Amino acid sequence: MTAAGYHCPCSRGSGDGATPVIVMVINQMWSGGVNIFYRLAAQDGMNLRIVVAYRFLFATAFLFPLALVIERNRRPTLTWAVLLQAFCCALLGGALGQNLSLASIAMTSATYGAAMNNLIPAFTFVFAVFFGLEKLRIKRADGIAKVVGTLMGIGGAMVLTFYKGLEIHIWPTHDQTVHSERDGSRRGSSQAQPGNPLVGSMLAVGACVSYAMYMIIQAKLTKRYPCPFSSTAIILAMSAAQAVMVALCGKGEWSEWKLGWNIRLLAVSYMGIMGSGICLVLVVWCMKKRGPLFAAVFNPLCLVFVAVVGSIFLGEKLHLGSLIGAALIVIGLYLVVWAKSEETKVMEHHKLPSKISQLSSQSTASTAMAAHNASTLGKDHDHIIIEDDNHNPPDAGDGPGAAAKT
Repeated sequence: MTAAGYHCPCSRGSGDGATPVIVMVINQMWSGGVNIFYRLAAQDGMNLRIVVAYRFLFATAFLFPLALVIERNRRPTLTWAVLLQAFCCALLGGALGQNLSLASIAMTSATYGAAMNNLIPAFTFVFAVFFGLEKLRIKRADGIAKVVGTLMGIGGAMVLTFYKGLEIHIWPTHDQTVHSERDGSRRGSSQAQPGNPLVGSMLAVGACVSYAMYMIIQAKLTKRYPCPFSSTAIILAMSAAQAVMVALCGKGEWSEWKLGWNIRLLAVSYMGIMGSGICLVLVVWCMKKRGPLFAAVFNPLCLVFVAVVGSIFLGEKLHLGSLIGAALIVIGLYLVVWAKSEETKVMEHHKLPSKISQLSSQSTASTAMAAHNASTLGKDHDHIIIEDDNHNPPDAGDGPGAAAKT
């Protein structure tokens, strides 16, 4: 804990209150930047599989030294079970999830892929309930709010993606920033041309399931290996190896791996350091505090930031559907956050009597043990006195015979 009272993500304090909410909002802002740089890298003609590989390579190079320094004295033993869970997280949330999502976009469209990604909270909710990480509690107000908030977040993301409506001018846009480059830079956009919509839809659903399962396994891993920096560094290293293998298996030239002092280097460095290195640590910490659903339900908020940033810097138009969708997402987030807060209060309320009874039983046991020890000590003391009396008879001058002589 710092002097300002902030709980570090790697600390084992409570971390309750508004801190997890603020952390996840900041995390989604940075994730929105990742989406923007994905677009810029694609428009510059960079192979997106290579982008994914570089992203995890930069993230590993950034986070591994930090993990070695920050958690050097509190890392538990690295077991085979931890390595297996880390490998599954790397596969589902890294190489497999990323490339499934990119393949679905290539066969459908970027808009469709973004909309399908918003099903991740729903799949995460189902899996969390199935594996016992979340309680449904549909008869309680917080349980109903959790379900309704999740659905509102998904619905708001769909509205923001598919419904346009009236064009809204809130601030001046800069159309010349990117739109002037689109006609002369189609090598990257050729990766997103429509192909087989049915297969693309199946790949998008597979990507959502993959990410949802990553959240569940990550939550399990966090309990087994409670070091967010170290566990994330291990996952990123495995993701980097897997992503490089996938990128090398695809068709391409070695010249596509070349990075210069241009938008490509800026994109992969930002996505690696901010999008994976820092953001994943924050997600792991929030899952440790509030569960996988709490972390997943913030995903649609990324679309809001992308819409705002795209409107300001990329010249993309802002419509009425963007505002309606953003409002639904924010309301849905509020409901889920409130539900998780009430759930935490109920859990703490139920834990308090058990803690009191446990302390009471421990106190009773300690008192009984102390009484037993005192009784045993008293008996030993009396036994010692009796033995002393038997081994030391009274002197002759002290008995009745002495009085008779007198």
